[in-house]
Amino acid sequence: MGKPMLAKTESLQISSRYSKESPATLYHGDCLDLLEQIPASSAQLIVTSPPYNIGKPYERKRKLEDYISEQDRVIGACVQRLRTGGSICWQVGNHIAGSNEILPLDIALHPVFMKHGLKLRNRIVWHFEHGLHCSKRLSGRHETILWFTKGPDYVFNLDPIRVPQKYPGKRAFKGPRRGELTSNPLGKNPGDVWVIPNVKHNHIEKTAHPCQFPVELVERLVLSLTDVGDLVIDPYMGAGTSAIAAIRHGRRTAGADTAIEYLNIAEQRLQLEAAGQLRTRPMNRPVYQPDNGDGIRNGNHRYERDPSPVTLRLMEPRRGVYRKGSGRSGDRPAFAPVQKSPPPYRNNRAPDPNRVARSR
Repeated sequence: MGKPMLAKTESLQISSRYSKESPATLYHGDCLDLLEQIPASSAQLIVTSPPYNIGKPYERKRKLEDYISEQDRVIGACVQRLRTGGSICWQVGNHIAGSNEILPLDIALHPVFMKHGLKLRNRIVWHFEHGLHCSKRLSGRHETILWFTKGPDYVFNLDPIRVPQKYPGKRAFKGPRRGELTSNPLGKNPGDVWVIPNVKHNHIEKTAHPCQFPVELVERLVLSLTDVGDLVIDPYMGAGTSAIAAIRHGRRTAGADTAIEYLNIAEQRLQLEAAGQLRTRPMNRPVYQPDNGDGIRNGNHRYERDPSPVTLRLMEPRRGVYRKGSGRSGDRPAFAPVQKSPPPYRNNRAPDPNRVARSR
C-alpha cells in the first residue's frame, strides 16, 4: 500500500485555496468555487454527505425541485473533476416532505447521477442504533451511500476492508479440498450493509457539528476506492471527517464549507491526526452491546455460560416471570428468567466433541 505521506510527528500543511502541492485544502465558501480551482480529471474519489434540505442550522431549506437542481450543478462539477476510473460516494438520508412524509434522497438523486453518465456499483446501507424516536412512523435507523464510478473500469481494493470471517477456521470435510480452509484467511467481503455506530453524544469523535459521520465509514471508502497519493474531495466538508480518513491513509484531500466554525474544527482535527493524537473509533470494532452482568449479550437473547467450555445454554429474553409463592406476603414478587430446554439433536445423535473442538 505504500507509506503515508505524513509522519506522525510533523504538522500538516493546510491551504485555504486548492494547491496540488498541498496535502490538505480547506476552503471557506461555496463548494462550486472550490471545484473551479481544481483541474479536470484530478480526483480519484469524491465522498460527501450533502445537506438533506430539512432545515438544519447549516443549510437553507427550499423547495425540493430547487434542492435537486442545486445538487445537479454540484454533481456535474464533481464529475468533471473526477478522473476516469474514479468513484463518487454520496451519503444521504431522507427528506421530510409535509406531515411525516419521507422521500429517500438516494431515489430522488439517482436520475441526476445517471444523467451524467455514471454507473451505480452499490447502494450501501449504513445501519446504526441511535437517533430520533418517532411517534407516528418507524424510527429511521439507516442511511444510504450511493457508489458510482466513472467508466466501466475502476479501482476497487477489497483486501484492506475485509472483515473477520464468521467461521474463520472452517475447513472442507469432503472432496478434493478436504481439510483445507474454505474461507479467505484475510477475512470476508463486508457486504453492502454496514453496521457502524453513528456519532452521537457519547461518541469519542463527537464535535459541535450536529450531523458528522464516523471516520471508519469513510475509511472503508478511501481504502477500497483509492491508492496512496490520490486526491479525495469532499464538497461539503463539515467537521473534516473525510479529510481525516484521507490523510490517515496517505491520500491528499480538498473540501469546502460555508460555516467557518466547522472548518476550524476540521483544521484542529487534522492537526491532531497529523500528530497521531486524534481519538477515533477503530475500524471493524464490534458494536457494543450492553449486558446486565450475568450473561453474554447476543441480540434479544442472553447466553448463560455452562461449566463445559463448548456448551452455551439459551435462555429467554430477560423479562419478569412471577413464581407463585416465592415471596412473603407484602414483599415484592420474585422474578427470574425462564430457561428453555435445549433443542433436540439432529437425527437424535449428540455432536462429536472432537469435531466441535476442531471447529473451534
